[in-house]
Amino acid sequence: MSKKLFLDDFRFPLDIYPELDENEFDIVRSYDDFVDYISKNGVPDFISFDNDLGFDVRRRKISLSGFEAAKWLVEQSGFNLKGLTYKVHSSDPNAEEKITELLKKSIDTE
Repeated sequence: MSKKLFLDDFRFPLDIYPELDENEFDIVRSYDDFVDYISKNGVPDFISFDNDLGFDVRRRKISLSGFEAAKWLVEQSGFNLKGLTYKVHSSDPNAEEKITELLKKSIDTE
């Protein structure tokens, strides 16, 4: 079974992918959780990105965005993104475009 990661501050995978088994996904709720997950587990086969990640209780401020998480991912050396599939499920079309362009460009140049 392939590893799937779902980045969203409040929704669940079934909210976006009702046809899939929610147990296929690991869920992270913030930028920091995203970084921690990938640092410990490596890059999964599939990542679903939300952009607006709400309020970060630990930092007591607005959380860094899904775009920032994607940016962190592509800026890390040592991660092979070839073969990574992703979807941006953000309701913000501008953020969806920015994340998609960033990842597409990074994956295509590897």
